[in-house]
Amino acid sequence: MFGYSMIQTVRNHAKQLDRPLRNELVNLYRPFKYTPCFLHRLFEKRLKRKKKLSVIVQFHPEAYESGCYQIGQITKKHRKNKLYHYYSRISCCSADMTPDSIDEMLANCKHVKKVYKNKEIHALLDVAVESANAKEVVRNNTTLTGEGTKIAIVDTGIYPHQDLSGRITDFVDFINGRSEPYDDNGHGTHCAGDVAGNGSASSGKYMGPAPEANVAGVKVLNNVGSGSLDTIMQGVEWCIQYNEDNPDSPIDIMSMSLGTEPQDYGEEDQDPLVQIVEEAWRNGITVCVAAGNSGPDPQTISSPALSDRVITVGALDDRDTADTRSDDDVASFSSRGPTIYGEVKPDILAPGVDIISLRSPNSYIDKLQKSNRVEEYYFTMSGTSMATPICAGVVSLMKQHNPELTPDEIKELLKNGADLWKDRDNNIYGAGYINAENSIPQ
Repeated sequence: MFGYSMIQTVRNHAKQLDRPLRNELVNLYRPFKYTPCFLHRLFEKRLKRKKKLSVIVQFHPEAYESGCYQIGQITKKHRKNKLYHYYSRISCCSADMTPDSIDEMLANCKHVKKVYKNKEIHALLDVAVESANAKEVVRNNTTLTGEGTKIAIVDTGIYPHQDLSGRITDFVDFINGRSEPYDDNGHGTHCAGDVAGNGSASSGKYMGPAPEANVAGVKVLNNVGSGSLDTIMQGVEWCIQYNEDNPDSPIDIMSMSLGTEPQDYGEEDQDPLVQIVEEAWRNGITVCVAAGNSGPDPQTISSPALSDRVITVGALDDRDTADTRSDDDVASFSSRGPTIYGEVKPDILAPGVDIISLRSPNSYIDKLQKSNRVEEYYFTMSGTSMATPICAGVVSLMKQHNPELTPDEIKELLKNGADLWKDRDNNIYGAGYINAENSIPQ
């Protein structure tokens, strides 16, 4: 087993290959157990030349351009290799590479810092506005509605629902390349309504906290709610670039109801998904991310929610009683901290159980869960996916009231304004239950 060249490569370059990629390379040899020994070398040669692996290659920042050039030269030499996207902000590129080209890259390119498997990312599924105390918040004689702010829904897309009419200002599709808003899954549409639906199809009954905010649809997940590390990174980088190109109408908030199982990289900043969302944060975009739906066990906060910078949102069950806190509790499915790196998370809880929001007709979820339809235009769902855009809607009100607030200031105000539990565990409840009235200074 240890005589195979790729096994030797994995052993010699273990620190440069993330664990999922190491495992995949080693597991390529499992079928060899069932083939005659004299065929192994022939099979390995064919395997190294023909097996295609999707990877993210990260370079040392000072050698990013040289690294990209070298990878480009290597991929040109090998069949089935292709370079896709460059991420200069975090010194990465994405590519399809065969094992023989990975072997050559690790042996000859000294600029490679880490090679990651381009793993799957998923949508996090499993009376809200009033419960969050975000209904009719008045400041300076103005009722805050999110007017003048823009929220990017980084998800499965957005169906042009009448409750969002005229306010889907931008749409980009990293899955199918379409230019007009659509949502073939339904998750992103629900999230868009959670944050900015105006309730026009329900006479105002089902309204998000920011009913006059604009939304940008960033489709990074497919019709069954799956995407890849690469598509998520493209979506986040698009938001950063959008603000550089549109300084007069920037994206203020990113709502990300997606994630993947946490993997220990030694330090959270080595996680490429964390790196890209923190780059958005440093560029002035307030990033709200779902904690995950893997509770009630500890250390289940997903990536990129485990970032110490972003606002990590857990789900609260208000028991459908918006006027009282006495029976409220964290939802059983809501992921708990600490993170795998020992950081306290989530940051805050928002309503996430039986949330009624926008329906995307004939989408994957709409067909799969017909019993969840509410009247003709709405749909009920639960999860930290729903809590996250509700939090993003409260942030929209904060930005409308004071456009100069930084992401760090917003996070601090949210945590300081939260309703507290007696004897609470911060790794279950975070700072407490979101309260827009308390979080927006008079």
